[in-house]
Amino acid sequence: MEFNGLPLHPLVVHAVVVFAPLAAISAIAYAVMPRWRWALRWPMVATTLVATLAAVVAVLAGDALLESRPELEALVKTHEERGELLRTFLLGFAVVVGLGAWRLGGPSGLKSGKGERPSSGGLVEILLMGLLVVGAVAVAVAVFLAGDSGSRAVWEL
Repeated sequence: MEFNGLPLHPLVVHAVVVFAPLAAISAIAYAVMPRWRWALRWPMVATTLVATLAAVVAVLAGDALLESRPELEALVKTHEERGELLRTFLLGFAVVVGLGAWRLGGPSGLKSGKGERPSSGGLVEILLMGLLVVGAVAVAVAVFLAGDSGSRAVWEL
């Protein structure tokens, strides 16, 4: 897979590196700051979807790059495993973000009250808030690990 003569993988990876941490930060803020949920809901969903889509494309493009350059296999084995783990984490995180955006309510920051959604404060909401935070931390760690192993592989070339 190429774009304008360049391998697609290193190009798409940068989208993951930017959007996955943004999705993680927005999810943590969404979980712990109910007063800001009205403003964070759609940015959280959008950044998570972009990060997840970019991660899926990055794995596919990485597989295609490795297929075209099999001599790199030993060098990028760790990076490949960590990238696939990140993709898996992001797919699960996207589900949790979708559930959180749908289920978690809170007051509106607008004077008109638009965007306010009732919050029951029950066990389901507490569980979703916890899953958002844990998922965000897992995604952030996985981004770091995949990026670190990828950059180390590039510098060893």
